[in-house]
Amino acid sequence: MKYLFSFILWAVFSAPSAFAQDDSPDVLIKKVTEEVLTIVRQDKEIQAGNARKAIELVEAKVLPHFNFQRMTALSMGREWNKANPEQKIRLTEEFKTLLVRTYSNALTGYRDQTIRYKPTRIPEGGGDVVVRTEILQPGSKPIQLDYALEKKQDGWKVHDVIVAGVSLVTNYRDTFTQEVRANGVDGLIQMLATKNKQLESGKK
Repeated sequence: MKYLFSFILWAVFSAPSAFAQDDSPDVLIKKVTEEVLTIVRQDKEIQAGNARKAIELVEAKVLPHFNFQRMTALSMGREWNKANPEQKIRLTEEFKTLLVRTYSNALTGYRDQTIRYKPTRIPEGGGDVVVRTEILQPGSKPIQLDYALEKKQDGWKVHDVIVAGVSLVTNYRDTFTQEVRANGVDGLIQMLATKNKQLESGKK
């Protein structure tokens, strides 16, 4: 599951932001995915396991296409309202760092996956849009990928990724809720910071 989330976060949203503002969300995803897959197939360093290069790729290309504050709020659920403005900033930064480091570690596992794009319904008057795709893996069953996006002033932003029916943000919610109730918001910030240090040093 960790690898699948990483593949989505990286492969779909690591192209130049020139795509971002004018395209519909489904067109954006298809354009970016195809360009990035072409790059990765040619990048021997990433294929060989260069984690530093993978992290740099995520930081440079992925972050502008995600609404990390909303992702953090959704991951915390009701507990988000217990955080003051400064804590919300720290939570968002630590959660962003966690996602970048966790999923960058798995980017080097890409091999021969391809993407099938399904029709997307874009509601009139705006609102959230779910773009549905599938990962096709040689010798395995297709895996459903859904992307929840919202339109912002600077383009479409992802606030959730759903793999095989499992939401990225709700996947963290139980852990975050338990930590806040046990040790408060600062306890969750410390937990995330500790995990990030472990990932940075190569520990699990």
